[in-house]
Amino acid sequence: MSLRKEKAARLKLSVLDHTLKLIGKKSFHDLYIEEICSKVKISKVTLFKYFPQKEDILLYYFRVWCLKRAVEFRDKPKEGVAGITFLFDKLAEDCETHPGIIQSLFAYLSDLRRPPKPFPLKAEEKKLLFPDIADIHLVEIQSLDQMFEKLTLEAIFKKEVTKSASTRDLSNLLTTVFYGSVITAHMQQISPVKFFFRKNVEMVLKGLS
Repeated sequence: MSLRKEKAARLKLSVLDHTLKLIGKKSFHDLYIEEICSKVKISKVTLFKYFPQKEDILLYYFRVWCLKRAVEFRDKPKEGVAGITFLFDKLAEDCETHPGIIQSLFAYLSDLRRPPKPFPLKAEEKKLLFPDIADIHLVEIQSLDQMFEKLTLEAIFKKEVTKSASTRDLSNLLTTVFYGSVITAHMQQISPVKFFFRKNVEMVLKGLS
């Protein structure tokens, strides 16, 4: 990669890294741009060059999250119900580690002002995230919706899901449980969240088998 592109990629990943360290359990709304810039040692103008809106950092985090899942699925394939459960487990891990970013992300995803397209993740950023994977630039990033649809179709083929319903309806149901579990866990102060999420997805899948 060129020096200019590498520098830009490192800067964006540094912004994300320091955002995760700064936010902790507080809301993304309460995290100021000045705090991030101070840690990364850049100006607000520079930050907004790469993240035109502060909330773009949330969308960037989600895109990186999806890339990590794509790499994990490629290295250790999980199909159908196993893959669905895996996504819920990974969400639970991040809810425990970065509760502020997850809750703020999900709140922003429901915001009418949110742009319809995912925030882009460039090849240089993929390479810095996974330096040991030579062909990381070829790894396709699927959205959460696409992952659930693929895994649901696999579950149907494997006869893990036998109820008569369209793949789209089933993947929408899983997406609803995915987002809703985070909100409910927060409102009810449920801990540990992993068992709560597992229970939710298992009940849904049991009703479909």
